[in-house]
Amino acid sequence: MLARLLLASLLLTGCFGATGYEGPISDHFDGEEFVNQEPPAQLGLGAVLEWFTSRDQGYWPEWVDAEPGPPPPPKVRMGDLRVTLIGHATTLVQVDGLNVLTDPVYVYRPTPVKGLGPARVRPPGIRFRDLPNIDVVVISHNHYDHLDLPTLRWLQRVHQPRFFVGLGNEAVLREGGIWRVEELDWWDERKVGPIDIVSVPAHHFAGRSVEDGNNTLWTGWVMRSMHGPVYFAGDTGMGKHFAQIRERFGPPRLAILPIGAYLPRWFMSPIHIDPAQAVEAHQILGARQSLGMHYDTFPLSDEAFGQAPKDLHRALADQNVDAHAFWTLAFGEGRYVGK
Repeated sequence: MLARLLLASLLLTGCFGATGYEGPISDHFDGEEFVNQEPPAQLGLGAVLEWFTSRDQGYWPEWVDAEPGPPPPPKVRMGDLRVTLIGHATTLVQVDGLNVLTDPVYVYRPTPVKGLGPARVRPPGIRFRDLPNIDVVVISHNHYDHLDLPTLRWLQRVHQPRFFVGLGNEAVLREGGIWRVEELDWWDERKVGPIDIVSVPAHHFAGRSVEDGNNTLWTGWVMRSMHGPVYFAGDTGMGKHFAQIRERFGPPRLAILPIGAYLPRWFMSPIHIDPAQAVEAHQILGARQSLGMHYDTFPLSDEAFGQAPKDLHRALADQNVDAHAFWTLAFGEGRYVGK
């Protein structure tokens, strides 16, 4: 049992497959490790052990037998924006005729040890064969529940997209047989058709090994369109990056923000915002619309299945934020977002 609990922490701490980055020193890279713009850093192995020996996890079902959502449209028109929740941090963003997939994970158990570690409790909201042609894949960081090499290989074989990652992660993908990879530092950008893909700061950490802690970069992503930016936060704690993103790009047309994996707060707060903080981030960003993600897929933390959306709705009421401006979708549901 303890082995299974410790393996669950892999998605938060990493334990296998060391890789790293070598490059010039910057304000967030000291020559060996990447750092956040501001403290605190993530907690160490001792805190992981303390959490697992005293945790009080809410109820999670072993499996939710859900029907997949309908196939999304092949593409949207110039000026249109549509988002589909597939599960966890995997969303399909269709903007200005391009199809962008965020942190795609389609496997049952995204861990390095077969049969161990957290498994998904529901199928992906959109079947892999029903995905439209994917032009771009953005990956926020190298934890196994966000960077899944089997899924990326499937996407490469079927769709041949361009893959965008933070510094140091190109080697992870190339060692996994993935090509067309481009790694970006915070604030770097690349043009893809009518939109710009921009790497933006996040407050998190990285690691797939006991030997590679924080030697690859974690990042959020902005898809900058002439009709307004779309922001995908990836995994993040609170930080000044939300204000920086608004200052640089203006209020997002859509912000895709994590609302799950937040309990207990003493352990999770440095690396994951909770629903109330997601509402704060929505307001700091000045987002016209926000979508909650990163919940009710993998049992990673102590909140119960179904708790994150309830806590989000409570936080919206407590902070007097219109519930029509920050919403969740059914898994597999898509929604058009106005300008």
